Amino acid sequence: MKANPSPPAPGLQFLKLGGSLITDKAHPHTPRPEVIARLAGEIASARRSVPMMRLVLGHGSGSFGHTPASQYGTRLGVHTPEQWQGFLEVWREAAALNRLVMDALHAAGLPAMAFAPSASVLGHDGRLASWDLGPLESALEAGLVPVVYGDVIFDRVRGGTIFSTEDLFAHLALALHPQRILLAGLEPGVWADYPACQSLIAEITPTNLHATAEALTGSKATDVTGGMQSKVMQTIELITALPGLEALIFSGETPGSVKNALLGETTGTRLHSGIS
Repeated sequence: MKANPSPPAPGLQFLKLGGSLITDKAHPHTPRPEVIARLAGEIASARRSVPMMRLVLGHGSGSFGHTPASQYGTRLGVHTPEQWQGFLEVWREAAALNRLVMDALHAAGLPAMAFAPSASVLGHDGRLASWDLGPLESALEAGLVPVVYGDVIFDRVRGGTIFSTEDLFAHLALALHPQRILLAGLEPGVWADYPACQSLIAEITPTNLHATAEALTGSKATDVTGGMQSKVMQTIELITALPGLEALIFSGETPGSVKNALLGETTGTRLHSGIS
């Protein structure tokens, strides 16, 4: 009997594991190890189903990086000795969470390799000025899974600042042209009636963005990188630049949801150009 063939390999996908999903954002420095392990297992299972899957992973800093970043105002700039001490604290917290994520990915059998933004990305007044993508592209070509994450970066104008995973994904998308960006968090999508949270927005396009603007509120817990509103606005801006791109905002809390999204399922709120 012939084995069932594997599904065809999809185009390059970006997957973000949100800080609200992998940490308890209401309590500083509090990971959710069982969730991180489950998500790593789902990603590994998806790659076993599609061995040629090309994937870039990202994760937020959650209750690790966002708490000191808020305390020191790191995203706005770093100049004084106290602010540089805060910069180091954010860096240390972001790296600590990344280590937990990487350990889980490796335990699940994924060939994952971290690319720390603080070591390679340079900003100019909050915008990305330079990032040598050669090593990351070589990792993809070798069949590895590059991992980026929300982190501090040095900035020519601000001294230092913070780049979110969405900031990094935006730059990577323009260079690598992914087919899909999957943003897995706690919420099942973008709510049409926040904070009542009874009705989800099924689709967001550049055409209906204005009509959904009132629903795009920030996060309930500390989030120095802008919460849901920033996430949607950045993603729609990217889709406008890359009309073939599709993005999903969905919950990773439901077991199997991340695996199914990687295998092509549409779930949560779908963001796209609206061009058929």
